[in-house]
Amino acid sequence: MPRPATIHICSECGAGTPKWHGRCPTCGAWNTLVEEQAPSPAAQSERGAGAATPGVPVPLSEVEASRTTRLRTGIGELDRVLGGGLVPGALVLLGGSPGIGKSTLTNMVLGNLQAEGTRTLYVSGEESAEQVRLRAERLGPGALSVPILAETDLQRIVATLQQHGPEVCVIDSVQTLRAADLTGAPGTVGQVREVTAKLMEIAKQRGIAVVLVGHVTKEGALAGPRVLEHLVDCVLQFEGERERSYRELRAIKNRFGSTSEAGLFEMREGGLVEVLDASARFVAEATRAPGSVVLAAMEGSRPLLVEVQALVAPSELEQPRRVVSGIDRNRLALVLAILARHGGRGWSPRPPADVFVNVVGGVRVDEPGVDLAIALAVASASRGTPVMRPGQIAPLACFGELGLTGELRWVGHPQRRLAEAAKHGCHGVIAPTGSGDGAREAGTLREALDLALAPRAGAAPAPARAAA
Repeated sequence: MPRPATIHICSECGAGTPKWHGRCPTCGAWNTLVEEQAPSPAAQSERGAGAATPGVPVPLSEVEASRTTRLRTGIGELDRVLGGGLVPGALVLLGGSPGIGKSTLTNMVLGNLQAEGTRTLYVSGEESAEQVRLRAERLGPGALSVPILAETDLQRIVATLQQHGPEVCVIDSVQTLRAADLTGAPGTVGQVREVTAKLMEIAKQRGIAVVLVGHVTKEGALAGPRVLEHLVDCVLQFEGERERSYRELRAIKNRFGSTSEAGLFEMREGGLVEVLDASARFVAEATRAPGSVVLAAMEGSRPLLVEVQALVAPSELEQPRRVVSGIDRNRLALVLAILARHGGRGWSPRPPADVFVNVVGGVRVDEPGVDLAIALAVASASRGTPVMRPGQIAPLACFGELGLTGELRWVGHPQRRLAEAAKHGCHGVIAPTGSGDGAREAGTLREALDLALAPRAGAAPAPARAAA
C-alpha cells in the first residue's frame, strides 16, 4: 500500500492521523485537524537510528539548586507578573488581540534593557524596520538603540542569534516565521511547532531569554497549536479594549513564578504607563447612581477597587438578554438565579427584563468575590435604589462569594481588601462573616441586601419598576 503523501495534525494535542476526521480521535476536539506534508521515511529512520544510552537517576536531595539571576525589564508591573524579571534561557509567549499594545510593550522592554547595557535583538516578521522605527520614536531614545532584524526565515534568524549572541530577543510574531525544510505555510501547526522547538533549543543552549509574540483567535485564545503553550516556560495574556486606555497583563502559565499576579497599564501617547494606584481612579470615577457598587477585589497579591455597574431594562425578546463585560457570563446567570431564589422582597429583576453588567475601565475580574457586587448592583438597578450609606460621600464597597443556598461565603485576604477600601474612604464594607474589623458582616445574601439597600430613615422608598 503506498504511503500517504499528507497527514492530518490536530492543532490542540498535536496527534496525527492519515485521514481527516471531524473530531480528533485522540483528544476529542472538533474541527482541529489540519492537513500537512507527511515526513519522509528517511527522516524518520535518522531520528530512530542508534541505541539510546540509559540515564542515571539522581535523588532530589542530592540535586544542587542554583539561584538564577533575573533580568529586570525596568517595568515593575511586568517584572511582578513574570515573578521578578526575565529568566535567561526562558521562552515567554505574549498573546493579545491586535492593537492591544504587545509590540509597544516589547519595544519598551528592549529599550530599557539596552539602556542598561544588556544585549538585545528585535526580530520583526510582520513589519519592516522603517515601520518599527516610527513606533519606537515615541518611546524614547532607548528604544531607538535596539538592533532590529526584519526576517521571517528561521534559519537566518538562528544564524543571527548564534553570531551576535543577544541576552534578550523578541520575535514578533512566531506565526510569521517559516522553516525551509517544511512545506506548510507560515502559521500552520507544523511550522509553529517546528519554529518554537528550534527557538527553544537555541535559547537553552545560549541562555537567551526569548519573548515570542503570538496572535489570538476570535474567542480570545492564543492562536496556533496547543502544544505551543506546552513548549514555552511562561504564557502571558495582554487583555483590554482598544477603545479604552487600560490594559491588563496576566500570567496563564509560569514555570518561574506565580500565575495569580496581574499588572495594570494605561496606554498614552508616549507608550504604556504603569498604573500604580488604580483604585483611586476607579473610586473617584464611580457614579454612585442606582446600579453602581464598588468591588474590593484581589488581583494576585494586590487589592484593587473597581466599579461594577448593572442595568435592568424592559425586554421585547422572548428570551431576555444577559450581556456582561469583565466577568464570566455563566457567573451572572448563577448570581441571578440565587438572587431570585434567596434575595426576597422583590430585589431580583422581574421578567421579562434584559440584564447588563459591566466592570468599568475594561478590567476583567475572575475571582469568586465578585458575586456579592453583581447581586447588589443588579438589585439596585432593579429597584432604582442607590447603594449608599446615609451621610457617606464615598461609594459603598463590598465583596463575597454566594453559595447556592443563599449564604455569603468567606473569600481570601479580607483584611487587605478592607484596608484598601478604608484607604480610599470606603468605610463600612459589606463582607462575609469572619472578615474582621471594619466590615459590616452579613451571613446571607438577604442580610447583605438589607444592609445595602434597606429604606433610609426619613426617605421615601423608591417605587418598583413594573417593567423590570
